[in-house]
Amino acid sequence: MRNFRMLLQYEGTRYQGWQRQESTDNTIQGKLEMLLSKMTGQKIEIQGAGRTDAGVHALGQVANFHADTQMTEKEILEYMNRYLPEDIAVISLKEVSERFHSRLNATGKTYCYRVIHSELPHVFDRRHAHVVEQKLDVRAMEEAAQYLVGTHDFKAFTSNKRGKKSTVRTLESIQIEEHVSASMQMQGLQDEICFLYRGDGFLYHMVRIITGTLLEVGAHKRKPEEIAEILASGLRERAGELAPAKGLTLLEVRYQ
Repeated sequence: MRNFRMLLQYEGTRYQGWQRQESTDNTIQGKLEMLLSKMTGQKIEIQGAGRTDAGVHALGQVANFHADTQMTEKEILEYMNRYLPEDIAVISLKEVSERFHSRLNATGKTYCYRVIHSELPHVFDRRHAHVVEQKLDVRAMEEAAQYLVGTHDFKAFTSNKRGKKSTVRTLESIQIEEHVSASMQMQGLQDEICFLYRGDGFLYHMVRIITGTLLEVGAHKRKPEEIAEILASGLRERAGELAPAKGLTLLEVRYQ
């Protein structure tokens, strides 16, 4: 049995997230498994590095699957990209060690959450960024973000209330960068903010809740120092709103 590792990109707008579901076949994992099972004549199960939510995108998702096939790496890659929907693509595919597991072997991930702060409509960014019309205080958000960097119990920043696993994670860095969005290239206006999160792992909804909380700081609805109190409380209700899924993109999965 051969083990194949894939680098995937997808626009998550019309999918019910990564993970296969019994109630629908409209998931990224479901689409991939259906195609690979048809290609090989075997039941194929795919392991993804991260279970992105409905509406979340990926530029650097990693997944692996085992198959008993004589097809070459190039043949599998070409077959998949020929028959996959246009909003899912396999960027690379290679045979790897039998023991490689895309989720268990991952040492870290990087996410980007995009925010457009403008009163003008952004036609080409509407599916990939959250629009906030009011002016945001970037310096205040940067100050607040520093309370989250490091190893902490992020129980207050997850929607999973019943999980028995540890909620301790390490956020290596949070960078808040201002850019010119695609829609405003002609005007040259810095109307986009990218929140870059780099860490060893992330809890369910963790990035979106952190972003929603930082946006409240940027709108002067909270003070930066409140972040430390929220962390210490361990209470989800103390944190901010869940930011919309469409602004989030998985950029990278890291391995040793």
